[in-house]
Amino acid sequence: MTDKTPMPIWEVFIRARSGLPHRHCGSVHAPDATMAVQAARDVYTRRGESVSIWVVPSAAIVASDPNDRDQLFEPTSTKAYRHPTFYDIPDEVGHM
Repeated sequence: MTDKTPMPIWEVFIRARSGLPHRHCGSVHAPDATMAVQAARDVYTRRGESVSIWVVPSAAIVASDPNDRDQLFEPTSTKAYRHPTFYDIPDEVGHM
């Protein structure tokens, strides 16, 4: 008898260099977190340019509903002082 339970999907985030944010690069199927990291390494870091891998079960990700856009994001438009255009960032800060 075969197990018909689907293998979990893991979302993969890779950081290319220290100081830069992790970026979503795709998904892998794996039975657990350890295997997901190994699969992500094999699939998404072939050139050795990465410094960090995060894997997150797809089922654990919660997203907003696009229909709630106005309710979620409209209040921020009245708070222009929160936009980074009002602040000078020194050159020595680097990637931010």
